[in-house]
Amino acid sequence: MNSEEQIKEMVKQKYSEIALQEKETNQSSCCGSGTVSKEVYNIMADSYTTLDGYAADADLGLGCGLPTQFAKIKEGDTVIDLGSGAGNDCFVARAETGASGKVIGVDFTPTMIDKARINAEKLGLNNVEFRLGDIENMPITSSTADVVVSNCVLNLVPNKKAVFQEIYRVLKSDGHFSISDIVLTGALPEKIKSAAEMYAGCVASAIDKDEYLGYIKEVGFKNITLQKEKEIIVPNDILKDYLTETEIEDYRNRPTVIFSITVYAEKQGKNCSPQSACC
Repeated sequence: MNSEEQIKEMVKQKYSEIALQEKETNQSSCCGSGTVSKEVYNIMADSYTTLDGYAADADLGLGCGLPTQFAKIKEGDTVIDLGSGAGNDCFVARAETGASGKVIGVDFTPTMIDKARINAEKLGLNNVEFRLGDIENMPITSSTADVVVSNCVLNLVPNKKAVFQEIYRVLKSDGHFSISDIVLTGALPEKIKSAAEMYAGCVASAIDKDEYLGYIKEVGFKNITLQKEKEIIVPNDILKDYLTETEIEDYRNRPTVIFSITVYAEKQGKNCSPQSACC
């Protein structure tokens, strides 16, 4: 397996390319991977078009859920979006926080940051900002956010526990997160798991759901709740790039193992830490 830094560089390069692709290409692939399906228009993402704050130019079709819809954002809140891309979730969150709130997007791809800043300027939003940085080590002061959201991003990160630790750090006491992501409930064929395109496309890097939820609990979050869960069916015309016909048939005969989940959790209590009794 590649080192963590090699994986990050691969994902950064891929998402630099994705930033310049048409939305239709991203939506007909696995979160914008290079392998495009003609069988379906959209594999992962849910539609944002009915949500307040939606900006078509910021929607690259890269998500696997609608975390902002479940995030219980209130007027005046400070919201952080991890892996903010072209700004879609940030602008939807801004519609919830209003002019009295603040939204901060963090992304480690310079091309995405540039795209998001252009979109924010076109929308005339002065309380939405985008910071270049690694979500394993966020360029954000501790206890800043009321709410953290993220959409189909954490599974791209090699050290997921480190990200949840950072989320815990940047949240205020009694803050919470709502995150949509891809998880597994069984083994993937090794040919899929090892393919770089599927890696940058949110599937091969996904981990077991129980392990994923375990990290959240281990870091110290409480009231962990699955807000939504749906099966992800990868079309045959994508699978055939990685598997033989016999392998595809065998894969189809197994129970579905790829799921999109939206998970919610809270950082409870004043001065609460994972080591303290209040948690």
